[in-house]
Amino acid sequence: MTPGIGHNGGPADDAGRSWRRHCWTKARERLLPTLPVEVVRLRVRRAAELGLDYRTYASVRAATGHDVVAFLFSSNALRVWPAAPDLPADRAAKLAALVAVGRLGLACGRLSPETLARPPLDAAFAAPGALAGWASQRAALRDALGRLPPDRVLLVGDHGLERDWCAAGRLAGYVPAERYFAPL
Repeated sequence: MTPGIGHNGGPADDAGRSWRRHCWTKARERLLPTLPVEVVRLRVRRAAELGLDYRTYASVRAATGHDVVAFLFSSNALRVWPAAPDLPADRAAKLAALVAVGRLGLACGRLSPETLARPPLDAAFAAPGALAGWASQRAALRDALGRLPPDRVLLVGDHGLERDWCAAGRLAGYVPAERYFAPL
């Protein structure tokens, strides 16, 4: 059977899975550059300074092309509530150990930003409402970020609805609190 108009002469669509995997692997190898060892070492060190595992840090760098300049922590991720307004010691220690990065808090629910705005956080703001519309979420996140570029800010959250804030605020990414605060 001869190929029809528009056929590129490649393998037929019924080619096996191993052939498609081979093609995608070769295309990916050509697409992704091989980083020098010194660059990888710098990035591993920066990931440690940020309290992230290298895989998470590398995926954020690959997706945005930028380094992380700030974290946005929800009060849920920090385990701070109106009934328990003090930051747990393990979380406070992790935040205090961060190097060359901003630490912003988002006060969720009935928690006031003033209650959350204590060291080691640099500042705190009101979080978007639980069922707020897209425009409200975006406005609340822009207020919290100020002049920070959103694609360089990583959100650490503890609730499924908080993950949606990344898209609304055009943030660099989302890290679940249990993964971020887990011992490395």
